[in-house]
Amino acid sequence: MKKILLTCFMLVFVLYAWAQDRTVSGKVTDAQTGEGLPGVNVLIKGTSNGVNTDLNGQFKISVPSSDAVLVFTFIGMEKKEVTVGSRSVVDVSLAPDVQQLSEVVVTAMNVSRDKASLGYSQQTLDADAVSKVKETNFINSLSGKVAGVNVRQNNTMGGSTNITIRGNSSFSNNQPLFVIDGVPVSNETNNSAAQQNGGYGYDYGNPAADINPEDIASMSVLKGAAATALYGARGQNGVILITTKKGNKGKGLGITISSGLTIGSIDRSTFAEYQDKYGAGYGPYYGSTGYFEDGDVDGDGTEDFYVPTTEDGSYGGAFDGSNVFHWDAFVPESDNYRTAKPWVAAANGPAEFFETQTTWNNSIALSGGNENNSFRLSYSNVDESGIMPNSTMDKNTINFTGSTKLSEKLSTDVLFQYNRQDVVGRYSTGYSDNIMSNFRQWWQVNVDVKEQEDIYNKTGKNYTWNAADPFADPTNPIYWDNPYWTRYENYNSDTRDRILSKIGINYQINDWLNFSGRASIDTYFEEREERRAVGSVPTAFGVQRNSESSGYQRTDITSAEYNYNGVLSGTKEVSADFSISGLLGFNLRKERYEYSQKSTSGGLAVPGLYALGNSVNPNPFPFEQILEKEVYGYFGNINLGYGDFLYLDGNYRVDVSSALPLDNNQYDYFSLGLGFVFSELVDIDWMDFGKFRASYGTVGNDATALRVKDIYLRQPNFGTAIQTTLPTTKNNSNLLPEITKEYEVGLQFTGLNRRLNVDLAYYNRETSNQLLSVQLSKATGYGSTYLNAGAIQNQGVELVLGGDIIRNNDFKFNMTANFTKNVSEVLSLIGDTENYVFGSFQSGVTSNATVGEPFGVLKGTGYEYIDGEIVINGSGYPVAVADQIIGDPNPDWTLGVNNTLSYKGFALNFLVDVQKGGDVYSLDMHYGRGTGLYPETAALNANGVNVREPVADGGGFLYEGVTESGEPNTTYADASFYGGAFYWGNSSRQPNQMTVYDASSVRLREASLTYSLPQSMVESFARSVNLSFVGRNLWIIHKNVPYADPESGLGSGPAQGFLVGSYPTVRTTGFKLDITF
Repeated sequence: MKKILLTCFMLVFVLYAWAQDRTVSGKVTDAQTGEGLPGVNVLIKGTSNGVNTDLNGQFKISVPSSDAVLVFTFIGMEKKEVTVGSRSVVDVSLAPDVQQLSEVVVTAMNVSRDKASLGYSQQTLDADAVSKVKETNFINSLSGKVAGVNVRQNNTMGGSTNITIRGNSSFSNNQPLFVIDGVPVSNETNNSAAQQNGGYGYDYGNPAADINPEDIASMSVLKGAAATALYGARGQNGVILITTKKGNKGKGLGITISSGLTIGSIDRSTFAEYQDKYGAGYGPYYGSTGYFEDGDVDGDGTEDFYVPTTEDGSYGGAFDGSNVFHWDAFVPESDNYRTAKPWVAAANGPAEFFETQTTWNNSIALSGGNENNSFRLSYSNVDESGIMPNSTMDKNTINFTGSTKLSEKLSTDVLFQYNRQDVVGRYSTGYSDNIMSNFRQWWQVNVDVKEQEDIYNKTGKNYTWNAADPFADPTNPIYWDNPYWTRYENYNSDTRDRILSKIGINYQINDWLNFSGRASIDTYFEEREERRAVGSVPTAFGVQRNSESSGYQRTDITSAEYNYNGVLSGTKEVSADFSISGLLGFNLRKERYEYSQKSTSGGLAVPGLYALGNSVNPNPFPFEQILEKEVYGYFGNINLGYGDFLYLDGNYRVDVSSALPLDNNQYDYFSLGLGFVFSELVDIDWMDFGKFRASYGTVGNDATALRVKDIYLRQPNFGTAIQTTLPTTKNNSNLLPEITKEYEVGLQFTGLNRRLNVDLAYYNRETSNQLLSVQLSKATGYGSTYLNAGAIQNQGVELVLGGDIIRNNDFKFNMTANFTKNVSEVLSLIGDTENYVFGSFQSGVTSNATVGEPFGVLKGTGYEYIDGEIVINGSGYPVAVADQIIGDPNPDWTLGVNNTLSYKGFALNFLVDVQKGGDVYSLDMHYGRGTGLYPETAALNANGVNVREPVADGGGFLYEGVTESGEPNTTYADASFYGGAFYWGNSSRQPNQMTVYDASSVRLREASLTYSLPQSMVESFARSVNLSFVGRNLWIIHKNVPYADPESGLGSGPAQGFLVGSYPTVRTTGFKLDITF
């Protein structure tokens, strides 16, 4: 219905026509090059009527009389006014405005500044960066488009994105602060600790992802401490300032409609490939044949051979086409009941389980205004069905912005945003109870996934290939449910209602002094439901995480953040050469977070009824938590300018936090910045603009609530007596905030008649007073406590290099490259401690902070080396060494190259994203090899014999390396069965390091081809019509990780570089239609 209504809207507005008097056309060109200028604003003076030039600089506009005056304005160019007279053609050339070469950008506290005056790095993105090729999570669209910003997305529907600026600075939260029109929005997830460490759970996404990309006008990325010092304890991880679209005063009513559809399918290079030579089992251990169980399946009184359904690996018998009984021979409702089938690899493997993803993006916006008022009202809908069966996401957003000039000195502005998100069937992540772990690690390649679908659709029962006892009635699963049962019966659902609202006032005290005030709220309510149907495999479930085969769990989350700001700002030209500007302000922030989790216990009393009251046992005591926090902030800024070439910038902030000890809760942060525009003093022929900058700043990261004073946990009553206990963590009344100190130098210049733009920065930052959870002696009665200890250093280089490679009247080729190299190092920990584990995964691999190493290195069992060669023991297996650094998830460098080619009305844009270095550990490969799923486990060795054949017959696997005496290894390792060379459980035969891979990749991240219809075709009913063909994740040109995308992760926590139950990347293509009236 929503799609139909929006389509009707579009058809109605296509018929919209404006009355006209006389049409004037023309072309606007660059006075220096003679090339057409796209996007020039052409306005009839004294009215709200105007148009923009097309890609070739051409325009058409209706004028009421010969006295009309056209006003031409464009960023970086001098304004020009032209009287039309009797002419029907008005051609205009615009000259560069030297004063505007540096552009106006948004900085901390939403203050607009001339970029030339900044002493720190700042980068701006326009609306097309996130709205041209849409993502349901717009944060993913930032990948490769901003130097210093690293984006790693989870491939789950609605999942979170790990975004960091200038590396990881903290053991806890490294997500930047998002600020929308001055309203702070935290980007921390509410995912469970188990989920972030590769265990069972769901990824519920980032809060900032609720923002509708169609409402974004621009984004300003503040990277360093000097840029974010005014945010104090929230500025440590960088700040992304989002300016939303507004109505324009004096431009009358405008209507914009945008509609798009994308179709997605999995990138097969990022999903498992399977060997097709051997089937179920782990060796010759079953029945009389060694590879099949014996039993009377067809009821004729004689023993039959049937597949070992209890096993979840494929190291069994070789496929020979002989008839045996499969899992469905035991299912009365199956067409194959009591019928043998050929022993062959399945025709439909797990890749056929995925569905086609469809995403509709529709929005409509009305904007307008007069001399004193402006508004913009928009509605958007995102309707997505995922690649997994029974997965849908529906997002609806209403956004309103408005401003009113109440008097010559007083004005007000408002923002209201409501977002509703409904999700069914999020993808489970991690190792446990995850279909992807099933498909990638524990599977029988003889199982046809479509037959699993057919039997579920036919019966609605949990008939699975993995039956504990196939002769039982019913045939209960032993390890894995039917995957369709999992998706349609054991699914979760969640809803989130979010309101973002702001009201602000602005009072111009005199011609140089201004006061502004703002009150805002960001609040949401989230309800999550998890279901486990009667008859499922028992797994940890519910509040108590007991092993249960059925149950219902409900989680309610309410979060609210209130901000109250007041700012007194001023700008004064003291003399012809000297200017001063600055501000003084305060901020009061109040936070309240409520969490409540309830569940059944012992299973469901009535199958299919998912309610807390349908519990077999009494409901367990719920887990409830309320966190409250207040922070008072006082801040100031001063900017001094001399002669349009020398700028000095200073910031200072004091924060008083309720989350810190009462006698030690006040901390200050400051920064100093210098900008020197040397092009004003030195005349260099090829340089249009040149600036050197340097800055130093300090920012912080506050503690969360309930870390200082000891608390008590409510427990079920002991009889009639109320019972409370102390938690296992001892709080610390001496906590301090984390502190980041950073210095930065940079060089920025524009040259070759504005064809070349360069922005180079070097930074060095150190974060100390890390908030760590450390173990305590059991004698204390506690398990752990919080301490301030440790320091992390990040230093690096950022380069933005862009310009017009080709620029003439008809054709333009622009390229912008964003290069980042960040090097991190853990400088210290607690006392003499050399290693701190902050993430523990299945198979014993951990994420670590190790002194002298990059933050987040992976540790596990590694190889033993002699002169750089892997040591192989006498049985042909690598020698394993415990507790080794086996990988570093941090990339050596990243590069995003954005290309735009325009010709007349066509524009082609594509982004190539490159990552060099970084490591990932794949548990999927570790176990998938151990269970014989992948082609290399059934490949031919150098002898031309299958590796599973006995070594004596020429089989086995030859590991490259040297013997313990240093000679080249020539001993083949037995790879014929579960205990062979690929054995998952024996670290001496498969060190963790064996499945660590270089995460380097080159990919065509996104592309769009846009055609802007000529004004002559659309002027009778619209201002502009643009049709775009778009695509994302189009081609992974190069990668080293087999069967997976190295970017696929667990979410947005600090523990990265671990692949488990990884979802394939979705390649999307589609179209987008934009009409402006």
